[in-house]
Amino acid sequence: GSPYQPAIEALESHPKKKFYNVSKLGGAKYDTLPYSIRVLFESSVRNCDGFLVKEMDAMNILDWKTKQNCVEVPFCPARVVLQDFTGIPAMVDFAAMREAVKNVGGDPVKVNPACPTDLTVDHSLQIDFSKCAIQNAPNPGGGEQKPLARLSPLKPLLRKPPPCRGHSGCRGSCSAGEASRSSGPFSAQIENTPILCPFHLQPVPEPETMLKNQEMEFGRNRERLQFFKWSSKVFENISIIPPETGMAHQVNLEYLSRVVFDMKDFLHPDSVVGTDSHTTMVNGLGILGWGVGGIETEAVMLGMPLTLTLPEVVGCELVGTVSPFATSIDIVLSITKHLRQADVAGKFVEFFGSGVSQLSVADRTTIANMCPEYGAILSFFPVDNVTLKHLKHAGFDKAKLEVMEAYLKAVKLFRNYSSSREPEYSQVVQISLSSIIPYVSGPKRSQDRVAVSNMKSDFQVSLNEKSGVKGFQIAAEKQNDFVPVQYEGNEYKLSHGCVVIAAVISCTNNCNPSVMLAAGLLAKKAVEAGLMVKPYIRTSLSPGSGMVTHYLSSSGVLPYLSKLGFEVVGYGCSTCVGNTAPLPEAIRNAIKQGDIIACGVLSGTKNFEGRLCDCVRANYLASPPLVVAYAIAGTVRIDFDTEPLGTGFNGKNIYLRDIWPTRQELHTVEEECVISSMFKELKEKMEKGNKRWDLLEAPESTLFPWDLKSTYIRCPSFFDKLAKEAVAPQAIENAHVLLFLGDSVTTDHISPAGSIARSSAAAKYLTSKGLTPREFNSYGARRGNDAVMTRGTFANIKLLNKFIGKPAPKTVHFPSGQTLDVFEAAELYQKEGIPVIILAGKKYGLGSSRDWAAKGPFLLGVKAVLAESYEKVHRSQLIGIGIAPLQFRPGESPSTLGLTGREQFSILFPPDLSPRMTLDIKTSTGKIFSVIALFENNVEITLYKNGGNLNFVARRFL
Repeated sequence: GSPYQPAIEALESHPKKKFYNVSKLGGAKYDTLPYSIRVLFESSVRNCDGFLVKEMDAMNILDWKTKQNCVEVPFCPARVVLQDFTGIPAMVDFAAMREAVKNVGGDPVKVNPACPTDLTVDHSLQIDFSKCAIQNAPNPGGGEQKPLARLSPLKPLLRKPPPCRGHSGCRGSCSAGEASRSSGPFSAQIENTPILCPFHLQPVPEPETMLKNQEMEFGRNRERLQFFKWSSKVFENISIIPPETGMAHQVNLEYLSRVVFDMKDFLHPDSVVGTDSHTTMVNGLGILGWGVGGIETEAVMLGMPLTLTLPEVVGCELVGTVSPFATSIDIVLSITKHLRQADVAGKFVEFFGSGVSQLSVADRTTIANMCPEYGAILSFFPVDNVTLKHLKHAGFDKAKLEVMEAYLKAVKLFRNYSSSREPEYSQVVQISLSSIIPYVSGPKRSQDRVAVSNMKSDFQVSLNEKSGVKGFQIAAEKQNDFVPVQYEGNEYKLSHGCVVIAAVISCTNNCNPSVMLAAGLLAKKAVEAGLMVKPYIRTSLSPGSGMVTHYLSSSGVLPYLSKLGFEVVGYGCSTCVGNTAPLPEAIRNAIKQGDIIACGVLSGTKNFEGRLCDCVRANYLASPPLVVAYAIAGTVRIDFDTEPLGTGFNGKNIYLRDIWPTRQELHTVEEECVISSMFKELKEKMEKGNKRWDLLEAPESTLFPWDLKSTYIRCPSFFDKLAKEAVAPQAIENAHVLLFLGDSVTTDHISPAGSIARSSAAAKYLTSKGLTPREFNSYGARRGNDAVMTRGTFANIKLLNKFIGKPAPKTVHFPSGQTLDVFEAAELYQKEGIPVIILAGKKYGLGSSRDWAAKGPFLLGVKAVLAESYEKVHRSQLIGIGIAPLQFRPGESPSTLGLTGREQFSILFPPDLSPRMTLDIKTSTGKIFSVIALFENNVEITLYKNGGNLNFVARRFL
């Protein structure tokens, strides 16, 4: 047990409840600690076992002021959250580990997650049906299964009973409607549970688009769903949240968050790590949590603590009041920019000051969610009265809230703005809320912000600038070209800056009713003024959870959004991950023919180039009301102050200011519509379960019966070399360079998440298995198949390999001199027994964490990456899979060392490898230079020597 047992006390107001009184234990030092560090301290005290967590670790955390940035500390999160894109490889690895442990003579039943793990199945929704454009439904590739029944063209699915007349809040929009269903691709009758109007609990008509997408989600992803179902039956400590209940971050926030854990009357703070890059949202609720790679998450699931350098904590003081035109998203982007400039990479951020109490919990979670974009590990908002009020609305019961408040006050984790003494921070950044104006960001990176008032001129600058992080290099005489195009019987002109995708997506903002309602009210005023959206623009509305549809329908704005083409397409994560259905053929051809810089405008958090759709080169992130505004305008080359959005009835010019809802209007509607019943409804939905999921059949054997024909789920080869004892790290001899890359190579470049290009290596593989391009599905959906994911590694069309000289997923195989797909070259090297390495510039592995960005290169035979600098999470993922991260010495790079990448490289690892050790590299040209082995601590070296986390943990079951 813990040496800190004497610090256990009973809670004064509830004597049955026990807890570690860390504030007494830590004394005066504890009182000056930032709140986020207090949570780390409590975890180390409670989990101290003298082996993985030592007494010294707890003392180091208490001495944070002098030890920050100097020591490594372990952290045992209270729970893990996975979403299925990253959850499936984790579960496939667990299944493979059971097999490997059995093969080496261990007991497979012992292989289970060690901490509570919630897995939400949410990332598999592809937008197939939009604006009633029914395409033939693809077959669920893989295994021998009956093809999905072809869906007939749209029949009017909704029979309308008399409208419900129960309440003014409904404005009659809640005409009850129930969908009659055919049995579709399933033998069992599928029943759709209608959404209920929160005011009189009568069904609200659900747009049929959504039902069709749900049906296809079950058809196309059936095999994966069956695998999840098997996992939920055979593994202990894991619960699976079935499809169509909301997105991971939403469900995580609204349903899984405990704020304070009460385990058999023992209290401790909630904390979480997850594979979703949105995990940091929970910090807005005062729950310490951040996103880590699939590989580290698996380690936590296997009972190992996370190791982190005791972080600096930047205090972010908010002062002033917010302007009416600024939406929550503007506040978020503005704070993001300030924090990016303050250089908070790899640090904790903690908010304080008079401005914090003006932010609703929804605003806080939105700010906390953007962490990965400004590089902080997390942005923490300690629990205060605003949080408690929110939890009350979210349906936490009164007794629970009383215990929570008493406990948080006892351990000094509750912030009271009037009396609390502020902790001491590493540095303080002050942000004035009154200076915030509306922004969008783009056209290629989410950190490049553009004030809406400067959008027109800024886009012009992008056209002029040479190709790069911002420019498109369009010749001056071609900047006003347009291409006429026929679409649905009308002629339209496409020119640079035309909007072809407009997506209101949930990722960040839909947990934030005010921005979503603003979009709805703007749509309502636009329709009433006679404005429309051009029919070729791919518009979609993908709410984060059914709750959003609630407040859109109960406020009466949904029909107006629908009228402008923003139809609800389902509750999964769609446009943000590149799952958009293709643009109409005529539009694609026109864009390609005129080399038009077409734009996508979306309200997610990701806009790396080419991610939405390969022919849409400019992508802007904007708040939902601005997404609607740009869709109406049809172009981003508009100055909203001086140019009208369009002409309304009677040919009158309508400006944005004429239809922009005031903060007052918003708040009134919000009070009327956004009520606790939504949280209640979500909980009921979760508890009631999902009929299709319940009827899904799955095996119950201890080991998973792999289907060798499957193109979705294969047993991966990570455990092929598993023996009872680890071997010393092997030297890398005469390695060739597989890729020679520049700066800012993102995880998107390394491991794409969107659709599978027809000319790619993955496509060739799937075609050889008898699938047609319609059946390919996305890389994300096939993450459980290492053969597809390995072929998808470095398959991004925007990959710039210096051997090739232009963006293409290609490389040179030096022994033969051929230019090949990256996978084909790697395969040849492996056949020839030649190891490979990667040369890269600064910030290798930027972007959201992806386990396949490490697993893919490993299976391609990459033994080491040699870069000028790394994104922190990616570096630890490389070690977690068994690839050595090597770094050039400060001031050195391939160019200063005169490397061409055509040499062969040899690297020797000494048996007494130590953190940040200097190693020598010899090249075939006789050059010798030194590099730093970027292992930060002894745990990382142990993992590397074991061949990564998976093999290390598997050995513990033997």
